[in-house]
Amino acid sequence: MARSRILVVGAGFGGVECVQRLERKLGPDEAEISLVTPVSYQLYLPLLPQVAAGVLTPQSVAVSLRRSRKHRTRIIPGGAIGVDPKAKICVIRKITGEITYQPYDYIVLAPGSITRTFDIPGLVDNARGMKTLAEAAYVRDHVIAQLDLADASTDEKEREARLQFVVVGGGYAGTETAACLQRVTSHAVRRYPRLDPKQIKWHLIDIAPKLMPELGDKLGATALDILRKRGIEVSLGVSIAKAGPDEVTFTDGRVLPCRTLIWTAGVVASPLIGTLGADTVHGRLMVSPELRVSGLDGVFALGDAGAVPDLAKGGDAICPPTAQHALRQGRTAADNVIATVRDQPLRPYEHKDLGLVVDLGGRDAVSKPMGVPLRGLPAQAVARGYHWSALRTNVAKARVLTNWVLNAVAGDDFVRTGFQAQKPASLHDFEYTNAYLTPEQVREHTASLTVRG
Repeated sequence: MARSRILVVGAGFGGVECVQRLERKLGPDEAEISLVTPVSYQLYLPLLPQVAAGVLTPQSVAVSLRRSRKHRTRIIPGGAIGVDPKAKICVIRKITGEITYQPYDYIVLAPGSITRTFDIPGLVDNARGMKTLAEAAYVRDHVIAQLDLADASTDEKEREARLQFVVVGGGYAGTETAACLQRVTSHAVRRYPRLDPKQIKWHLIDIAPKLMPELGDKLGATALDILRKRGIEVSLGVSIAKAGPDEVTFTDGRVLPCRTLIWTAGVVASPLIGTLGADTVHGRLMVSPELRVSGLDGVFALGDAGAVPDLAKGGDAICPPTAQHALRQGRTAADNVIATVRDQPLRPYEHKDLGLVVDLGGRDAVSKPMGVPLRGLPAQAVARGYHWSALRTNVAKARVLTNWVLNAVAGDDFVRTGFQAQKPASLHDFEYTNAYLTPEQVREHTASLTVRG
């Protein structure tokens, strides 16, 4: 009997958890497992704002894929740019640019998401995201560069523009990014005697009427109060009308001289989803509670890619694309792929949300574990304890804990590491959003190929 070919797309929380479970439960004679990912690590995404702030090193949140004790998965270094579910072929662009084709019997789609953008003049060219490790490192370099350039400048208008920082998006990513980076600049100004601390201004804006509504009114108001006491100007019900290289226009008419625009206003599923030609719900593939994609044989989807029914809430509720759901969906997807291979019954995915944690840097945090609202040091202990325990390897845990202790004892460093190039990179450059094929192009690529079975 031929071995089943199982292909997992994406090395995020769901994809890596799925691969590890497949390796543990399937014998080498049962299946050949492959993983498509452009990088050789699993990124612990919730800690990216701390990388941008320099609290954590990039390596500490990039967990090696090859530390699994039973590692036997073939890692294909590249990105999936199209899937032909009828031919059962995945089109892959390797990191060298070479196009290759991977046939499969079962495919698990966990490609994650990309930054959601809108048709705002200048946005894509002048904004930076917080979705990848490279973006976090770039943003840190850029922010410190603005302090260096402002300190050296004799032009008051230039100095004003370089010391204005705008973060768009009042969700977790935007709030944590603004809070962590504002803390860095407020500490850094002590090292810049020619800068007036009052000139450094951070703005957090969001079109929604509330900050992080998932936290509830009380904790959301607490977080808002913490930010404003730090001097961060929070504007709700406001977004960006136009973004230029040296100024930003808000939808309320304000024009702000600014050289730093960080865009964290939500995410959308990977463009890979659109190449399958399948039914979607809010941009995510329509899947059954067993994570099977409707109408497609051997296709499973999870995390940001799948609109997974939330059985714990009932009704038409869909699981939010959070790390805790993705981890557990990865396990369920692996179990159901194994059950399909062995002709056994599948089980539905069900998980009750455990709560939310928001790290605002230093001793500031708000958390809601198991529905219990916390703030200050207790919330910080819960937030960091949760993130630390969720790291996949002991090496990663040791690095993160060491970084936290070192930062608490020694404080921040204000060093540019060289990620900022002479020509600023755009959102498309960081997230490769222009690389994907259309369904028609996928079929053209796979038309001449013959697939086993």
